[in-house]
Amino acid sequence: MKRRSFVRKTAAGIAGAGLVAGCASNDEGAATGSGSALPRVSWRLASSFSRSLDTIYGAAEVLAERVSAMSGGKFTIRVYPGGEIVPALEVLGATQQRTVHMGHTASYYYVGKNPALAFDTGVPFGLSARQHNAWMYHGGGLELTRALFADFNIINFPGGNTGTQMGGWFRRPVDTAADLRGLKMRIPAVGGRVMSRLGVNVQLISGGEIYSALERGAIDATEWVGPYDDEKLGLNKIADYYYYPGWWEPSAGLSFYVNRDAWNDLPELYREILTSAASEANLLMLAAYDAKNPAAYQRLLDGGTDIRPFSRDILEAAERETRAYLDENAADDESYAAILQSYREFGEASRKWFATAERAYSEYTVG
Repeated sequence: MKRRSFVRKTAAGIAGAGLVAGCASNDEGAATGSGSALPRVSWRLASSFSRSLDTIYGAAEVLAERVSAMSGGKFTIRVYPGGEIVPALEVLGATQQRTVHMGHTASYYYVGKNPALAFDTGVPFGLSARQHNAWMYHGGGLELTRALFADFNIINFPGGNTGTQMGGWFRRPVDTAADLRGLKMRIPAVGGRVMSRLGVNVQLISGGEIYSALERGAIDATEWVGPYDDEKLGLNKIADYYYYPGWWEPSAGLSFYVNRDAWNDLPELYREILTSAASEANLLMLAAYDAKNPAAYQRLLDGGTDIRPFSRDILEAAERETRAYLDENAADDESYAAILQSYREFGEASRKWFATAERAYSEYTVG
């Protein structure tokens, strides 16, 4: 079903149930969510992503459409792509300062401000997308990360996930951990920290600059997302080797940031609408990637892309460095240590379950 059709049908159902117009009327008006007294509210949302990356950028559009539909058009959010209002990697600061009311971004872009922000997105050899959502919604992850964002005057909401990513595009083969040394690679956040410990010359550049950087030789390799988005960037045209898995992003959780003062200014009903819309956008992004990646993957195969698994040597070296890096940060920061403990304990319990029914079914059906 197309998104706009879904929005129209869902909005009609909500209108029939009287979500907005049927709210009880009383003297407190907007503060209590009275339909007749609800104000018109217009917000701006800055994304870290370009319009051409329709699935990631599209999550913010889904949120805006749902908010408008559920509020009867009284609460509107205009979405701006990366670089149009603020640079793509400055969404956190813009939301904190209320340059915009909201942002849509990946929190691991901002580990320089607080290393623990990485857990809002995911860390190497960490939780899968389903496990990450479970930890956030039901395992205490949202409460823990919101305590971090309170320092930035921001409330965070899960805002989509790509699922386990690919390991990226390389202009030459990398068969062992030693082959990584001296490589110039675009890779952000904790994955970048780990690659740096393995001898990689790490570069942090926005998605819109990746193609040209790889084409002119400024970088030798890059990670991005997966078949659908990587094909859209044309990375298969300028790099011969496509590796998997993206061990640094077994989950890549995106987030909606809301300025806390702007949030507090909203009527209660609008807060509930925004919360529900964010949850829907979070769900639909992962579903969209699961629908789009298979066909793109097949096109890459048919086009002759050399798709290779990372060697066990590379995976084991990366996992050792990941654990060392996480433990070092935990030793220096109690709040980081508390989040890491929660994240690891949830992951250990979850994997025992996933290793049973999920694993057996997958091994049988995939072969």
